[in-house]
Amino acid sequence: MSSDVNRQIILREKPVGKLQPNHFALTENTIPQPADGEVLIRVRYISLDAANRAWMQGATYRAAVEPDSVMAGGGIAEVVTSKAPGFAPGDLVFADTGWQDYTVLSAKHLIKMPHIEPLTHLLSVYGIAGLTAYFGLLDVGKVQPGETVVVSAAAGSVGSLVGQIAKIKGCRVIGIAGGAEKCAWLISHLGFDAAVDYKAGNLFKNLRALVPNGIDVYFDNVGGDTLEACLALMNTHGRIACCGAVSQYDGAPTAGPRGIPGLITIKRLVMQGFIVMDYFSQRDRAFADLQSWVASGQLKVEEDIIDGLENTPAALIGLLAGENRGKRIVKV
Repeated sequence: MSSDVNRQIILREKPVGKLQPNHFALTENTIPQPADGEVLIRVRYISLDAANRAWMQGATYRAAVEPDSVMAGGGIAEVVTSKAPGFAPGDLVFADTGWQDYTVLSAKHLIKMPHIEPLTHLLSVYGIAGLTAYFGLLDVGKVQPGETVVVSAAAGSVGSLVGQIAKIKGCRVIGIAGGAEKCAWLISHLGFDAAVDYKAGNLFKNLRALVPNGIDVYFDNVGGDTLEACLALMNTHGRIACCGAVSQYDGAPTAGPRGIPGLITIKRLVMQGFIVMDYFSQRDRAFADLQSWVASGQLKVEEDIIDGLENTPAALIGLLAGENRGKRIVKV
């Protein structure tokens, strides 16, 4: 990386259908300089998430990513120059850095982070993925010991943590993932009780065989047909934490789910969507628990680190195809 050039990955056009490498372009610009109240930061690691793809479709909980703009994305960065109180060179921050080497942001958009090794943990277990799993399962799902928990996209950054936290809380855990190898890995490596390969077909039948007493909590990362299958297997007064809908993001969206509102009414289900930023005021509680579980070996951290800013588009495309296990991160 040149010391006087800011490499940026631009979204050239909004994708129609599957995301492709030609939707992006790598450009070079000068490094921006901060004004009063602003901070110049150097991006160290970029978080890749399925939500990156959703942002290209339109406004969600944030503004849409428009053509010819820097691709949006969260990252861990180091302060280079500060013209804002409370930040000094060398500080680590989390911010919506975008896919680039450097950026200038208002200090109010920066979250100061502790110096922890490896730094990548600040994007996985102690970052958005870990906080999403923690609050989605415990505060939204309100999981209780002895309950049956099902999580979709179970080998991904959030799902792999949800399943492990549910086990820590004394639950029986079934993961839904793509491919027999991933399913075996969930059981042998992460300690899930069982797993279902949605790519094998007959998802409802195969899942039903594993939950003879029904599902108490379903942590939904995918929506679509998977949500429909789980809805029909929920217990009365079950809870569904709606975290994402990756089946709707890339390419033609799937139909469904059927059963809404009928099954929700009959079974008196609580189905709640959530955005992790709503819980940021409580992140110290989550961080303390997550750090304790990692230190004790109860919580395994799975990271898939890709080297090089130029490889970020391919890394996101691969994530959407299910290549990763755990959190996918790009080292800039």
